[in-house]
Amino acid sequence: MNDLTVVMPFSLQPGFERALQIFIKSPLIEEVIVLHEGGFRPTSPKCNALRTASITSGKVWNEITERIRTEFLLIVTKPEDIEIPPAALGRFIDIAESTDSGMVYSDYLDEEECRLAEHPVNDYQLGSIRDGFDFGYVVLISVSAMTHALKKYGPIPAILHAGFYDLRLKVSVDHSLFHIQECLYTKRGSSTDKKEIRNRENQFNYVDPRNQAVQKEMELVATEHLRNIGAFLEPRFKNIPQSQYNFPAEASVIIPVRNRVRTITDAVHSALTQETDFLFNVIVVDNHSTDGTTPILTELAGRNTAVKHIIPSRFDLTIGGCWNEAVFSEACGRYAVQLDSDDLYESPGTLQKIIDVMRSGDFAMVIGSYTLVNESLEEIPPGIIDHREWTDDNGRNNALRINGLGAPRAFDTGLLREIGFLNVGYGEDYAVGLRLSREYRIGRIYESLYLCRRWEGNTDSRISIDKINRYDAFKDKIRTVEIMARRKLTAK
Repeated sequence: MNDLTVVMPFSLQPGFERALQIFIKSPLIEEVIVLHEGGFRPTSPKCNALRTASITSGKVWNEITERIRTEFLLIVTKPEDIEIPPAALGRFIDIAESTDSGMVYSDYLDEEECRLAEHPVNDYQLGSIRDGFDFGYVVLISVSAMTHALKKYGPIPAILHAGFYDLRLKVSVDHSLFHIQECLYTKRGSSTDKKEIRNRENQFNYVDPRNQAVQKEMELVATEHLRNIGAFLEPRFKNIPQSQYNFPAEASVIIPVRNRVRTITDAVHSALTQETDFLFNVIVVDNHSTDGTTPILTELAGRNTAVKHIIPSRFDLTIGGCWNEAVFSEACGRYAVQLDSDDLYESPGTLQKIIDVMRSGDFAMVIGSYTLVNESLEEIPPGIIDHREWTDDNGRNNALRINGLGAPRAFDTGLLREIGFLNVGYGEDYAVGLRLSREYRIGRIYESLYLCRRWEGNTDSRISIDKINRYDAFKDKIRTVEIMARRKLTAK
């Protein structure tokens, strides 16, 4: 019996027919199923067409799983751009059989202006439940693992956008998803520069209001997955404990900074000009700047006693470590409120609005909304980022799927001193948000309070593939730890 069924979407690009013929001629492949919206007619008895408006719909994936009679299913998402050597098909099958995995995927080569560069992807782990996990463009699924998963956890629901997401999460419950650290195929027609631009453009796709229908489906699937693995949390929350500290102010605006000579004055001024009915200060943790930031802060602190300029004694701190310096300092107020060194509060009333919400409910943390702007403070797409996917009932479960919780953020300082920030420069805020939401209620403000400036000096303005992978793997690890902790909590 032949081993493979191939599923791939139809394309009018010339590379599609080349890929189709390669698969049809392979002795390992029994059938090629082409998904199309109309206009495709098979020319080989080995090729069949399946008409669908969406290759991600639950209906089409249920239909595919019911008709397959081979041992494995090979999914190729961009066949017009993919070149797979015949030996690679055998390698996919061999690894799947050797590891008894539910799904296998591999690194690949990326064409860069007539040159080939390796494009690694990440290992899959318990916390890799985000719908944007990068498997590359070719994955192999064990049909027996797929059939077992759908029988045990139910068929894919009638959803339009999250069908394959549901399938791979169900397979992952009882089967490994194995990463082959070999470049088994080549992706044509893209470059690292284009990839970096695309990653920057896609960074906020999941909070674009135009994608809300997609996000609701993804949340539905992810929530059911958390139930399947015993990590779903009901909307029951602890009360915020009475603080044992005597705070010198009601709030502190926390600004970690290193080498932001162009923007730090604006940020501090934005904080100082807040109009409130309570006492607040501004704690700037200057992480040994070398570009002239330090003299500016020294001068600002000398002119205004509300500015607390801290230079850590340690030289191994990143953003999270700088937050700890501020939170554990004697100057820190009852509430610690975020302001990045290249961003601004949108109005003089921002801080008051945040603290009003902190005071109004039993919240460990309050998260506002922000507007993306350029260096000239002109709004840029997608504009306001309000994270309306958060709900009081399910927000802390859905938080395990998405890549961030929003800004500006305010925290109960007493609780922060119990858990602390990770001494890392990426994901430290996400980790704290997940940890607090495990037990406590998170408040939300859906009006824009904050201007997030995108410019060439941002730390995430130009990120290599290796760094993207490292960041993504780290956030997946944060989710892994949190899922394990929530499993223990629900088991009790």
